Amino acid sequence: MTGQRLPPEFQLIAEIFAPLAAGTPGAFGLTDDAAAIEVAPGRRLIVTVDAIVEGIHFLPDDPPADVARKLLRVNLSDLAAMGARPIGYVMATVLPTDLDRAWLESFASGLADDQARFGVGLYGGDTASTPGPMTLSLTAFGDAEPGRELRRSGARLGDRIWVSGTIGDGALGLKALRGDLRGVTVDGLAYLAGRYRVPTPRVALGQGLVGLASGAIDISDGLAADLGHVCETSGVRGIVEAGRVPLSEPARQALAAEPALRADILGGGDDYELLFTAPPAAAGRLAELARSLDLPLTEIGRVEAGAGVAILDESGRDITPERAGFRHF
Repeated sequence: MTGQRLPPEFQLIAEIFAPLAAGTPGAFGLTDDAAAIEVAPGRRLIVTVDAIVEGIHFLPDDPPADVARKLLRVNLSDLAAMGARPIGYVMATVLPTDLDRAWLESFASGLADDQARFGVGLYGGDTASTPGPMTLSLTAFGDAEPGRELRRSGARLGDRIWVSGTIGDGALGLKALRGDLRGVTVDGLAYLAGRYRVPTPRVALGQGLVGLASGAIDISDGLAADLGHVCETSGVRGIVEAGRVPLSEPARQALAAEPALRADILGGGDDYELLFTAPPAAAGRLAELARSLDLPLTEIGRVEAGAGVAILDESGRDITPERAGFRHF
């Protein structure tokens, strides 16, 4: 990379990262070894951590502001899946030795924009250099009422399975960026690429589902895999009707041109929508919640006795992808 080189560590923190902590109570301007996070009485601290690696979770030429947003948002999505209210985060950046200052300044601007959007602040972190790929890790904090957090283990027999938004856009977006999609308009390709690069964490939805949903997870590894996590921890079986899985118009175009992409849509991951279970009686209140958030919520299946996940086509044939989702190892 060309341009102005990064300053020494403490100058880098003071000039680039400390402004992100301005106004964050307990961050102390990033001048101390640790931060102090206060939680309101009657609330419980919720903590999650995710790492993203260059070449695996984001592409080397992705805009740095988008990389920053994705790093923060995938963690906010985990908080959403617990029904938690976001508070703030700490971050570790392992940066290539040839990274220039302009890249990092753009990265910080992306974080600043999303801090304002989601009402969170930086509490601290760490920086290091590496000759290998860039690695970014973020730990996010939220709070929730004890005992009312959304859990993967809450699905019950007779519940219905729901998802927010549209499914498959993240996996198809990666293909779009690699030039591997046919039959999609230029605008459609840009839409899918945007969904991959900058997902939308369903923070307000997660909080709205408290008291309505019985179990929840965010779709990061893929619809089939993440529903499998819910079913395994809840001791139930999930049945999904593939025809009811909501798709964006660009995803429909891609699927029409290449039907084999259905496996990527059902198992590809990177959607960061919420998948949740709820009793049939909750349907009316879920419809009201969807209207209030201007966010589609779609019932796609049901919870039965047994184990595992089955995704069925219109004829009732099991079309669950062999590769159910992203594997980290």
